[in-house]
Amino acid sequence: MNEPILSVNGVTKRFGGLVALRDVSFEVGKGEVVGLMGPNGAGKTTLLNVIAGEYAPDAGGITFKGCDITGCPPHRACHLGMARTYQIPQPFVTLTVRENLMVSAVFGRQLKRSTTEIDYGKIFDLVNFSEKMDTPAGDLPILSLKKLELARALARNPELILLDEVAAGITEVEIPQVLATLREIRNMGITIVIIEHIMKVLVNVVDKIVVIDKGMKIAEGPPAVVMNDCKVMEAYFGA
Repeated sequence: MNEPILSVNGVTKRFGGLVALRDVSFEVGKGEVVGLMGPNGAGKTTLLNVIAGEYAPDAGGITFKGCDITGCPPHRACHLGMARTYQIPQPFVTLTVRENLMVSAVFGRQLKRSTTEIDYGKIFDLVNFSEKMDTPAGDLPILSLKKLELARALARNPELILLDEVAAGITEVEIPQVLATLREIRNMGITIVIIEHIMKVLVNVVDKIVVIDKGMKIAEGPPAVVMNDCKVMEAYFGA
């Protein structure tokens, strides 16, 4: 594995009496694509929220680019070079597409607006997004909103991007486009951690898979090994 850009060390997260994550550890090498896999409710999105700083862990820690970011607010991770998307897109609905990307670039990179330059065409070509730049985000259909969500993350020029079900809602015909997009993001030198339920997307783009079930890591390794792991099959299909 390449030098780790992200280390998750014994992370535990509780919500009252519910243990959402229990002693989860893994590393992500610089330039890798790592998939997070598990049944619904396994704790995958909670894990992304802990990594991104939206939740502070009750135990364990997060290291990003050699810096301990455990419990730091999300903007700290963002300024260090981390970006993320959400299952439900969260744009500024009253702002235009152009303005949404500008906000991401200015505040994500901590640059002055007057000095911020965004290659809108390159980003939109990358995510296969062709909506008008001056269209309010609140007027976009859901699939376009998901593409805008990814475009906003890329506008921050991240070194690590956390993707939460970026392919959800797409058709079978659109899967090759998603795979091409993820590969191009990787070719840009961006490290990717991705939650995805569409197995055709996951197994064709990741270097390794980390499987979470009931808040615990039950498997980690190359897709071919993980997909044949007895504990993983039991988690998905029962004993």
